[in-house]
Amino acid sequence: MLKGHQSWIFEKKPKIISTATVVGPFEGQGPLANDFDIIHGDLYLGQDSWEKAERVLLEESTQLAIEKARLTKEQIQFYFGGDLMNQIISSSFAARTLSIPYIGMFGACSTSMESLALASFIVNHGGAKYALAGTGSHNASVEKQFRYPTEYGSQKPPTAQFTVTGSGAAVVSLEGDGPSVTSATIGRVIDMGITDPFNMGAAMAPAAVDTIEAHFRDLQIKPSHYDLIVTGDLSKVGYEIAEDLLKRHNIPMEETTYKDCGMMIYDYNKQKVQSGASGCGCSAVVTYGHLLNRIRKGDLKRILVVATGALLSPISFQQGESIPCIAHAVSIER
Repeated sequence: MLKGHQSWIFEKKPKIISTATVVGPFEGQGPLANDFDIIHGDLYLGQDSWEKAERVLLEESTQLAIEKARLTKEQIQFYFGGDLMNQIISSSFAARTLSIPYIGMFGACSTSMESLALASFIVNHGGAKYALAGTGSHNASVEKQFRYPTEYGSQKPPTAQFTVTGSGAAVVSLEGDGPSVTSATIGRVIDMGITDPFNMGAAMAPAAVDTIEAHFRDLQIKPSHYDLIVTGDLSKVGYEIAEDLLKRHNIPMEETTYKDCGMMIYDYNKQKVQSGASGCGCSAVVTYGHLLNRIRKGDLKRILVVATGALLSPISFQQGESIPCIAHAVSIER
């Protein structure tokens, strides 16, 4: 199953038998609105704090994914989840509600594909009949923790990104119908010495390129193998850096279509999001909503999702540490 140095081939091709996406009002105004299952009109989601609202996002997406798979939560063996809050409290509290055996993980914004890769690994080897993968983020809770509270009204530079309010979840199994998870490449931690939390795209771009290069090297394939390759949330600044680095590494990305989830979820002409989107919910809702819908319709046959994450904390930033980053890649086929 191990291919090369850091990739897995899933011989049994676990299937994504259901997905669910839940987003906030701002995401519901973007170009992908029709691909989301639930669009909330209120950022509080009926709660009295942003953090509690983030928990509700996760509860709704995971429960809806289970329902769409025509299962009960008692039939799910494991829930793989994580988020951006300290001690991944949103996912842990959602797991409390679900009461499903829980494996918490932190890959920052790369958690969407980290959780899908591990859920697929477990299912492929018979460790579970049904596994649930999910992650999410909330703009107000994340901005408060990593930058400035939205109520503060601070100005942001053009390199800054706008955290997605949203959650995506998927049920993986060897039984049932749906797109197949065929491989995964687990990324290395890459740190280029960037310390600016308002320039996450630049910090994460080298990690995305490193994982993409490793994926092609381990599997001995070229970009043309995929109809579409998407990175998680590099947005405009990071995307341009990644494109430049891919050219320098002689990776012929012109053989395929390369996009970034952070540039897809919002309308740059109408929505003020600086460089673009970020957050655990970014690649989760774009992949489990828009991209998988395109696969189901037959528009796409084979995609590679490279979710990126900045592994900083408020403490590390306040102590002057640079920002280590990571990217995990998962291939999904019809």
